[in-house]
Amino acid sequence: MKTYKILGFIAAMVLTFASCETEVIDPAGERGVGIATAITDVNPAIFVAGNLDESYTEFNVIAEDGISYDEAYIVVSFNGVSQRTKIKDISTFPQSIVITAEEAAAALGMTIADVESQDYFVFEVEVKVGSKIYRSNGGVTINVVCPFDPELVHGSYTAVSADWDVNGDVTITVDPDDPYKVYVAGLAALDGLTEDLGPLEMNINPLNFEVEAVKTALASVAGSYTNFSYAGFGVFNSCTGEYNMLFAITVDQGSYGSFDFTLKRK
Repeated sequence: MKTYKILGFIAAMVLTFASCETEVIDPAGERGVGIATAITDVNPAIFVAGNLDESYTEFNVIAEDGISYDEAYIVVSFNGVSQRTKIKDISTFPQSIVITAEEAAAALGMTIADVESQDYFVFEVEVKVGSKIYRSNGGVTINVVCPFDPELVHGSYTAVSADWDVNGDVTITVDPDDPYKVYVAGLAALDGLTEDLGPLEMNINPLNFEVEAVKTALASVAGSYTNFSYAGFGVFNSCTGEYNMLFAITVDQGSYGSFDFTLKRK
């Protein structure tokens, strides 16, 4: 068991943050000033490589009530490039928007043959009032992923965390009734603990392949502490079967903090 010092009981923790102000000018438009818009209810949030001709995303665009504007539209960018291209007009708020992978590629001067797994598109709202352009408080990122393969979600894995200082074997099994639910055994054993509880339940969201690790006690005793537990979130790479996770590690008496983990197929 590690000798990291628990900073204090969760109920007694008080965190104080200092803040500072920095002016950042966005050349593509102002955010959160004058007119606030947002993108919500994204479903699905992925394009599937090998099936891009049938891939699409759908979402709602919303704005504050009673806004007045000259133009409103969706812009798209690709792989982090700052250049944004208009792809679809917005006639009113709220409005449901559907954009296909083919439309997104065409707006950027590409075809779907130019798009590969692990590429990504970003969609944002722009509203024009006179000479000013206001951008949505946040955009939506649509990742291009490999098709979901149930055989890639489970098996023998290596769990690696530089910050938590572990590197060892774990086993991931799939729920017999749900291919998007898996169980991880062996995480507590990496710290030399008797793993008499668990395994850790993790759920893969089929809409975007994000992963939620449900808080689970893995070992009833951890030195002088009780109920050594893991919880967290991350993402599943459907091309490699790899899980990239941020795990919060706790005991009944407090928290060790959160640590990056990579679960790699062997």
